[in-house]
Amino acid sequence: MNLSLFIPIALTTIFLVSTHAPFTQAFSGVTPPQTISTTATEPIDQATSITATRRQTFANVASFFGNMAASVIVLPQLKPDMANAMPSDETPKITTRMGGLLERYQDVNFGLSLVVPSGWNKFEGEVGAYNIKWQDLVTPEENIKISSSPVRSNTTSIAALGEDVQALGGSLAERRNAKLISASERFTDGILYYEFNFAIKDGTHQLLSLSVNKGKVWSLDANCKENRYSKREEMYKNIIGSFAPKLN
Repeated sequence: MNLSLFIPIALTTIFLVSTHAPFTQAFSGVTPPQTISTTATEPIDQATSITATRRQTFANVASFFGNMAASVIVLPQLKPDMANAMPSDETPKITTRMGGLLERYQDVNFGLSLVVPSGWNKFEGEVGAYNIKWQDLVTPEENIKISSSPVRSNTTSIAALGEDVQALGGSLAERRNAKLISASERFTDGILYYEFNFAIKDGTHQLLSLSVNKGKVWSLDANCKENRYSKREEMYKNIIGSFAPKLN
C-alpha cells in the first residue's frame, strides 16, 4: 500500500455487533491497536509505526471474524477514495443451478439472495450464531451460514477492513488455525466482496465471503470435511459467487 495515501490523522471506531457467538465472549484476549498521536499540522513520517498499526488492525479484524464476538474494532480512518475503493472489472453474479442441485433463494426480511443446495434443511436465525443456515440432511458438517453485523453508516465497502486481501486472509487463517489456500476480491452489481479459501487443521474446509451493504457487514461461509471438499468444491464456489446482500 502507498503509505502516502494512508493518513491516520485520527482513528475511527467502527462498531461491529456480531451474531456469530454469544455476546459475552467479546473479543476475548484482543488488544486494540494504539492510536498514533498526531495533529493536522504535524508531518506524518513514522512509516514504521503506521505499518505496525496496520498489522495490529488486521489482527483485530481477524479476531472479530475468528471469535465471532460482540465488540468494538478500531480501524484506521481511510480517505474516502480508499474506504470505498472498488475494482474496475465487474464480475457477473453466478446464477447456475447445476442441473437442479441448487435452487434460488431470496429473503425479503434480510434483503438477500443466493442459490442454495436443493433439499438441505433450512434453519432460521440462532441468536448469537447466524441469520440463516442450510445443512445437509445426512452430513451436518456440510453447511452454509449467513450472518450480518451493523457497521457505521459511513462504511460502505469491505475495503474499509484494508486493501491487502492476502494480509487480511492470513490473519483470518491464523485465528482459525488454518492454512490460507487463496484470497481474492470481486466486484458484482456495485458491491465489493472479499473471498477466502481455508483448510482448517481440525479437518474442515471453509469458503468465506465478506461484504458490506445496507449498513451491515455480511458473512457467508460454506463448510465441509476436508475429504469431502473435492465433491463440494464446484457447488460451494457457485453458492459463494451467487450471494448478494440485496434483492435482485
